[in-house]
Amino acid sequence: MSKDEEYLYIATNNHVIEGSSSLTVQFSDDSTAPATVRGTDPADDLAVVQVALADLSEETLNVIQVAKIGDSDKLSVGDPAIAIGNALGYGQSVTTGVISALGREVTFQDEQTGETITSRLIQTDAAINPGNSGGALLNADGEVIGINSSKYSDTQVEGMGFAIPMATVKPIVEDLIANGKTTISGTPYLGIYGEDVSQEVSERYNMPDGVYVTQVIEGSGAAAAGITAGNFITKVDDTPVSSMEELKSCISAHKVGDTVVVTVQIANSGTYLEKQVPVTLTANTY
Repeated sequence: MSKDEEYLYIATNNHVIEGSSSLTVQFSDDSTAPATVRGTDPADDLAVVQVALADLSEETLNVIQVAKIGDSDKLSVGDPAIAIGNALGYGQSVTTGVISALGREVTFQDEQTGETITSRLIQTDAAINPGNSGGALLNADGEVIGINSSKYSDTQVEGMGFAIPMATVKPIVEDLIANGKTTISGTPYLGIYGEDVSQEVSERYNMPDGVYVTQVIEGSGAAAAGITAGNFITKVDDTPVSSMEELKSCISAHKVGDTVVVTVQIANSGTYLEKQVPVTLTANTY
């Protein structure tokens, strides 16, 4: 993803490196080097590992380069897709297909926190097999448009692989490179469960367009700030939010201990009162 005067920074999935005691990176010339975890974001299943340039030969440095990042927001269904990975541990492999769907909601459970998380992912029929996780999903120009993440595994299912779009990956990875977050206790957490309120539902029922709070976690920053179930979150600082994904993205751009201003809409006799609530982000230990 990037390089500075000391390190190479490599993006992967959190589930790839989770629980590891040591890491080794193999490069395209078959050379290897030790790596360390720079930071993790379990909620988005992303991680960054770093490799010291001092551990790489001049020959290796000459055959590798920083990846070109594509714009996943400009993808269309039917566009070519190329998945790279280490499928089944046999070594680097490439599979091809097309973009099958965009913004596909995929729900999974975080194994450490037990939290149910819904992400909007790129769906592709390019084969995504065990070992592809953390690899690049490319467009026809060789630009990275996503990070391969998962697939549906069932005898009745074929060709349903998923990748995290670079529009989601890039700001998170840049933050991990710049600041590092190495444990789940270092992940900033607002402390609510919520549901998206679509524009259609908002207009039909005269409800605020945002995130409807279904539950507030005891001991969290949201609870301490007085946010309650039934409130609608419409903005974090100056950024409007209309979905849990956007809310999560806003929060992940901060650190534990940061204070953000959350705009909430509170029902009041058929109308809604707007209130700006300062919330100090706690660590996600739930």
